[in-house]
Amino acid sequence: VQLQASGGGLVQAGGSLRLSCAASGLTGSTYALGWFRQPSGKEREFVATRGSRGATSYAASVKGRFTISRDNHKNTAYLQMNSLKPEDTAVYFCAASRAGPSNSARAYDYWGQETQVTVSS
Repeated sequence: VQLQASGGGLVQAGGSLRLSCAASGLTGSTYALGWFRQPSGKEREFVATRGSRGATSYAASVKGRFTISRDNHKNTAYLQMNSLKPEDTAVYFCAASRAGPSNSARAYDYWGQETQVTVSS
């Protein structure tokens, strides 16, 4: 199983970025795909998740600004990030959970590599 995250970069506050997470090796589509992030010097935190049937959940800090979507045919999840703030600066991870959408990192079985998002003020 591999999760390939991409789309990070440097953007000014108020700008947008879209992260992608391509999953391979997962059989079927009955798994949730989620995003977590880890600011420098801080613990990993939940960002958003989407189940195979469309159920979504967002961290309060990103609700209304970030949107998670997925293309089950491509086994790919996306995180559209709008109105970015400097506090969104972090390394972002995508993850897959067979147990369904969850805000807890413990529920996720597979993790992709990080992609850096930097928001300048």
